[in-house]
Amino acid sequence: MADVFRALDDETRRLILDELAIEDGRTLFDICTLLTMRHGVASTRQAISQHLAVLEDAGLVTTERRGRTKVHYFDPTPLAAITRRWPIDREDTHP
Repeated sequence: MADVFRALDDETRRLILDELAIEDGRTLFDICTLLTMRHGVASTRQAISQHLAVLEDAGLVTTERRGRTKVHYFDPTPLAAITRRWPIDREDTHP
């Protein structure tokens, strides 16, 4: 779970997840373009690739190879583990 928190601790990685949550199956080129055009993030392809590796290590992003192209997908499963640990809906809520 520590990997998930580390991955979510960076604004650029959160933006990458936001974009993948909107539409899965994006390439590194797609992600770089979206970050630049929609969010004004001017990181290099190498930096974005490193961010994607952190997200993948945390289990938040999965990948699939299509020839020489790597396609990225958002996987919310690790986030569900967080909500199981600290559930939001509790009957014993305090005022």
